[in-house]
Amino acid sequence: MKNMIFIAPPAAGKGTQSKIFSEKYNIPHISTGDLLRQEITCNTPTGKLIKSKIENGEFVDDDIMYELLYNRLKENDCSNGYILDGFPRNVEQAISYEKILESLNKELGYVFLLDIPREIAKERILGRLSCSKCGKVYNETAEYLLPNVSGICDICNSPLTRRKDDTLEVFEDRYNLYLLETKPLIEYYNKKGNLYVIDSSINAMYTKEQIEKIIKGS
Repeated sequence: MKNMIFIAPPAAGKGTQSKIFSEKYNIPHISTGDLLRQEITCNTPTGKLIKSKIENGEFVDDDIMYELLYNRLKENDCSNGYILDGFPRNVEQAISYEKILESLNKELGYVFLLDIPREIAKERILGRLSCSKCGKVYNETAEYLLPNVSGICDICNSPLTRRKDDTLEVFEDRYNLYLLETKPLIEYYNKKGNLYVIDSSINAMYTKEQIEKIIKGS
């Protein structure tokens, strides 16, 4: 199994596909956000620095992220592959990531671009509902994603709520930032021949099947 990177705009299903393939191939799903939070929880010197920067509204230095990622990729559970979520976000980070891979004698693997039209992404964001207790996600835009009982979670019968940041204004800001940051990154990976464009506009199962065809055919 090779390593996998998912590049995706908001609501394209990156988290869903990461979970599916992490479980299918028994490989870790590595989120850079989780790495930062774990370091803070462990109260390490680096964690204290990260916490201070976040509390002061500062960006966490890339060098800190590179160190945490390097240490995580050295762990035994990454030996058969892993899924990287939230990194790299730009070409500079992509180049630094490849240096980490070279030092660990690992391959870049697959880079999947989950492609979805802006309007469909917007509908998904504005129609998203989540359980206030167990966190299961539903969506009003697709019948197969509706709860059995309107406003109630199928799993634990708790009320469904909307995230405070699931607004049109926040979506537009996030989508525009995605375009600004990732267009050069997409071009970079396309030139390297590692980019696979996946239609993520139908449903999660269709997206999964497309990814599996690429993996099985490579």
